[in-house]
Amino acid sequence: MAALLLIVIYLSFIGLGIPDSLFGTAWPAVYAEFQLPISFASFVSVTICCGTIVSSVMSAKIIRLLGTNKVAAVSTAITAAALLGFSFSENLPAMCLCAVPLGLGAGAIDTALNNYVALHYSARVMSFLHCFFGIGVTISPFILSQVIGGKAGWRGGYRIAFIIQLAITALLACTLPVWGKVHPVTEAGPQKRTKDLRLGEIARIPGVKLMWVLFIASCAIECTCGNWASTFLVEVRHVTAEQAAGMVVFYYAGMALGRFLSGLLAARLDSWRIIGIGQAVLGAALAILLLPGTAWTAGIGLFLTGLGNGPMFPNFNYLTPRNFGKDVSQSVMGTQMAASYVGILAAPAICGVLGQAVHMGIFPIYLTVFYLIMLAAARKAKLIPPKP
Repeated sequence: MAALLLIVIYLSFIGLGIPDSLFGTAWPAVYAEFQLPISFASFVSVTICCGTIVSSVMSAKIIRLLGTNKVAAVSTAITAAALLGFSFSENLPAMCLCAVPLGLGAGAIDTALNNYVALHYSARVMSFLHCFFGIGVTISPFILSQVIGGKAGWRGGYRIAFIIQLAITALLACTLPVWGKVHPVTEAGPQKRTKDLRLGEIARIPGVKLMWVLFIASCAIECTCGNWASTFLVEVRHVTAEQAAGMVVFYYAGMALGRFLSGLLAARLDSWRIIGIGQAVLGAALAILLLPGTAWTAGIGLFLTGLGNGPMFPNFNYLTPRNFGKDVSQSVMGTQMAASYVGILAAPAICGVLGQAVHMGIFPIYLTVFYLIMLAAARKAKLIPPKP
């Protein structure tokens, strides 16, 4: 029963990852079809992020009321419907409308499952959880690369993603009772052992703001790559949209591999040690992207960017109960997810504006700025004393 629940959680994170990489990879074909400026992708990505921020901040109360199992099932169904809506969109306003439920659903799943795993499982399971997210975000560009050049185009990629998401929703619905049997204290009834704190109270907890900065920086790098790597390859390295979609798979494969390796290392190394190794790899990756080279050189740099940055998010999440205590971890986790989506919202949007105003060659420089911010914040965050 416990193994079945873990499989369901892992598959849920595949579903969470599928929409994340789809839009950025499809955008070169979308803006060409709709005859839009490159930077207009930000309207969709910002709308998605606003929805995720709202649902993340509200997540503690919703999860206490419904339980993690129902939140995951309903939210996955909402994201499936949003993906289907994207596939029928004929203009940018229609995409923005579909982006609202996509963001609301994604934020709720992300917060609920991250805290659930941080409370009930090991650092290894947390890393493997985000490895499955990496599988989800790798699937999308691969699927898109297979259909974008054909009759179905980018819409076909969204429809295939909808079918996968719908299947995951059905699995979650069928296994709702399993959660209460495996962890009855958490899932059966109100969660009386947790505290619901207001945003101001959370912000006053020592170390919380540092973790917000780390989430913002890591997610800024992750999602700026997801949204603009394909456009960078098309505009700067001069490959076709179809080739770029295929090459972006390297980035997401690197992310999945980084999280898988993090899970293997978790049995021997502390989370901060794994974070340090990832940051070293990420620094090397950005150096490769900053240097002039071929499209394949950029592909290697993107792969290493995913490999190095991949372990950050799961390890930052796993540290939450240890840093701040189990009684407030759900409330803190919600704000950390909201902070991550601030990075997801603002960073790709600003990169798009800069790329439109200057040139998409700004892309690797922009990533490096967030990398330096991450290094500075991590150095101080290591000093947060563990809570019992």
